[in-house]
Amino acid sequence: MESTDAETQGLEPRGDLALRMVAMPADTNPSGDIFGGWIMSLMDLAAGTAASVRAKGRTATAAVSHLSFLLPVHVGDVVCVYTEVIRVGRTSMSLAVEAWALPRGHGDRHKVTAAEFVMVAVDANGKPRPVPPASSDAGGLRGRGGAGGI
Repeated sequence: MESTDAETQGLEPRGDLALRMVAMPADTNPSGDIFGGWIMSLMDLAAGTAASVRAKGRTATAAVSHLSFLLPVHVGDVVCVYTEVIRVGRTSMSLAVEAWALPRGHGDRHKVTAAEFVMVAVDANGKPRPVPPASSDAGGLRGRGGAGGI
């Protein structure tokens, strides 16, 4: 789990804040660190939320790639997940998703996990449907619970 300072320090998160959670003891692995699957589930929830806003409806996770666990997360850390839509196709979109940790809710934040999620817009029957054109407003998640200094 080696990472460079450029990967984890001194950078701003990419995209908009989509989710924020406190890591709890129930979320640990046998070594006492926060379980990577818990972090990945937060990232999936955040990607799904952002994709559903962009798709104006239901979406499903199709793929996750370039998943990198950069640093451990500890009990009490505030995990903030940021998303940015980076590509939109006919029925799917790709999002850059980053998880950042704020140690025990104070101090300097650092990037702990990064991945690319592919989300597919689906209809009520779970079948792919076209992603509508982007609206001219900057709606999305921006302005509704944005970074707020985290």
